[in-house]
Amino acid sequence: MIKVLKPGFFNTVQDKGRFGFASVGVPVSGVMDSSSMDIANGILNNSLEAAVLEITFACEFQFLCATFICVSGGDFSAKINQQAIGLNKKIAILKNDVLSFGKVNYGARSYLAISGGIQSEVQLKSKSFYKGITTDFVLKKGMILPILERIKEGAIANASIKTDSSYFKSKEIKCTRGPEFELLSLQQQKVLLENIFSISKDASRMGYRLNERIENKLPSILTSAVLPGTVQLTPSGKLIILMKDCQVTGGYPRVLQLSERAICKLAQKTTQQQIKFLVASYLS
Repeated sequence: MIKVLKPGFFNTVQDKGRFGFASVGVPVSGVMDSSSMDIANGILNNSLEAAVLEITFACEFQFLCATFICVSGGDFSAKINQQAIGLNKKIAILKNDVLSFGKVNYGARSYLAISGGIQSEVQLKSKSFYKGITTDFVLKKGMILPILERIKEGAIANASIKTDSSYFKSKEIKCTRGPEFELLSLQQQKVLLENIFSISKDASRMGYRLNERIENKLPSILTSAVLPGTVQLTPSGKLIILMKDCQVTGGYPRVLQLSERAICKLAQKTTQQQIKFLVASYLS
């Protein structure tokens, strides 16, 4: 078991998401940076579907049993019993050890994977927190999270994975043209694909609104399907990039579509950081 000593702000349990329920209006949800989640689960030899903790603000946990952990993604100055630990490493945890996350050195989300994954409730085939679907939608002080206890010591690998810093620093966000891209004028297309955009304060698991505007006189479209990574052009001329908790339909023109890798990169950026759309002929 893990006890939440300090919950932070909007820290959650996430897995790969909730698929197959768009017809009844249920978002995909799931981890924002699936690449970092995969690294952490892979190091622990977990299933890549195993639920993790998605950390966005300083928090603290006490382990009520022995286990192994791996921290990946953004560097939030993770410490065990006030001793700094590295990222992307398999680390042995003893009963009553305290893990804390504090100062952000880079990135916007850190991930805590635990051997066997978080064993929380499954709702609609997923453990991902979402208001109205799961009992809890954020971590709370005193909450107990079930995990599997480590019975044997097992081998601890000394190897670690080094991540490419460009993953966190690069402005380029790979995407393809959206269904309504061709409705844009050549000038609008040029602005969209050549300009630098910055992330506004209105950025969450539902979507990232960008600060800059594109002159827009396009009419709204019939309500149509959207998904994480869809870039919508609003009547005000501002762009919204839909993220993992986004709605399943929308009425704004869908001008671009991000790749999964691009969603991961964007999830590690925060307010006022810059991005540039890079159109590819296929998603990768």
